[in-house]
Formats: sequence, structure tokens, C-alpha cells
Amino acid sequence: MAQSHPTYFASLDRWEKGRAEIISGSVKHYVFSNIFDVASRSRPYEKVVVGKNLEYVLEALRADGDSPWFACRHDEFAICMDGEIEIGFVKLEAPPAGKDGATLVKGEPSGQRMGLVRLRRGHQALLPAGAAYQFRAAKKGVIVMQTILGELSVEKWAEICEK
Repeated sequence: MAQSHPTYFASLDRWEKGRAEIISGSVKHYVFSNIFDVASRSRPYEKVVVGKNLEYVLEALRADGDSPWFACRHDEFAICMDGEIEIGFVKLEAPPAGKDGATLVKGEPSGQRMGLVRLRRGHQALLPAGAAYQFRAAKKGVIVMQTILGELSVEKWAEICEK
């Protein structure tokens, strides 16, 4: 008789830590992490690197309340993995220059309001180059971002990788 193995989409409230089955080598040589585990142990909007390919990274963020304003000189992408996230945008009068990855915008950004995007689980948004963006979540959620490693990227490999 076949066994039943239900499949469900994880969330911050219901997830199981996954693991990599390694044929040879060390698990530390494989890009693997459970984003819900990482987000559950992170500060709100801490950009924890969970995947890396050269200078490009995937970051897991715990959405909770309002984030600070961020800006980037290159496009970034945000995927809502859990919850509902609102992203507000401002076209900056003076876009960030010289640094890869997201940077913090001090205070309220100066420039033209561009509107907002509302994301639910599985939705993706482009965070355009030269624009400031702010996340807002009424309830806790999880965001995965695709970006370039930057000053706000936090690498916690020893904490998030299985040994």
C-alpha cells in the first residue's frame, strides 16, 4: 500500500527545516537554507544571505511592520513567500551611486512618489534602480530578495548551514 505524503506550502507559522542530502563533499559547499527558519530567527528586515552566486545573492527577510527606506543603484527583485507585503516607491532626486546592493536612505526620501505594490504569497515585484522603497507588513511575513551582495547583506553561514 502506498504511503501518503501531503505537500503544503510553508509559512512562518508552519514550516519544517529542510536538509541537503550530500553524496560527497561538505554541506557548506552547497547553497542551501530554509528561508522560513532563517526569517524566524532574524530581526525585521535584516537581509540575511541564503544563496550566493559570485556577487549575486538571495536574501531572506522577515517582514514585520514598516521597514526603513532602502535604495539601490541596480534593479532588485522581491518575492513574497508568506504574508502580505506593501511596497512604497519614491523616484529619488539623487540616486545612490558607487555601491552595489541596497543602502539605507536617511529619513524620508526626497523625490516623486511613484505609488505602491501589494504582494501576496508568490507575487514578485521589481525594485527599480534609482528608486527608494519601503516594505510594510501588518502581520509577519517572509520576503526573498534577489540582489547583489552589499553593505546591508548579512552572511550567517555558520548559523544557518547544517554542520
